[in-house]
Amino acid sequence: MPEQSNPAHPDASSATAPRAIAAIIPAMNEADRIAATVRSTKQIPGVDIIMVVDDGSSDDTGAHARRAGAEVVTHRKNKGKAAAMMTGAFAIRNREISDSDPDQHPDHRALLFIDGDLEDSALNTAPLAAPVLAGDADMTIAILPAQKRKGGGFGFVVGLAKKGIAELSGFEATQPLSGMRCLSREAFDAALPFAAGWGVETAMTIDVINAGLRVEEVECDLHHRVTGKDLKSQMHRAAQYRDVARAIVVRRLRAEKLSSKKPRTQKESSK
Repeated sequence: MPEQSNPAHPDASSATAPRAIAAIIPAMNEADRIAATVRSTKQIPGVDIIMVVDDGSSDDTGAHARRAGAEVVTHRKNKGKAAAMMTGAFAIRNREISDSDPDQHPDHRALLFIDGDLEDSALNTAPLAAPVLAGDADMTIAILPAQKRKGGGFGFVVGLAKKGIAELSGFEATQPLSGMRCLSREAFDAALPFAAGWGVETAMTIDVINAGLRVEEVECDLHHRVTGKDLKSQMHRAAQYRDVARAIVVRRLRAEKLSSKKPRTQKESSK
């Protein structure tokens, strides 16, 4: 499958392409996988910072990540994926500001978000960075192959996210819940504040496209855990559905509010 782009804004792009990549890995209770993920991420060309956000883990996720060579920020309590992603991004921004010459602009790295359970396949997120570094896209989204492990849900959450993104932005997303993404700083700022919980990816796509920025989907050979069909997994999917629905409703109401504020044309006023 070729790369897919957002045709709605063909001339939109960031003013300045980023020079390097900061990898941000939100993780909770990934002690068995995080070290392999970090080591694989270190092999991505252009990555010069790896920031793991230990989101309230009850295991040794943070310690394993640090030993593997990552910088680690820790949430004492679990705050959710969206909060962990923002924590990592703001930590990178603060690092850049403190490291830069005060008379010059700090380096603006692209932000590559990677799930903590990718293990050795994390290296295969590298194609996400190329369009952003070249200034050809403001956000890229990974399209994953069919996962080899048994399990998976019934598609309700994916279907809801696809429909909401298409309705509110016109973008036909292949894998709307894909968490592996590379963003320019302009795209990151356009997506703030992130939608809470599991609605972050759906909301991010809508917000970035509606800001007039370019989005591409890129095939990446990635492998991670597949949620099963037991009770715990179904509860997880219910939470996902809730968060995605909430993100869509918030943006639908926002769009309706903006539409109501638009000045009416003379023809409309005469009706």
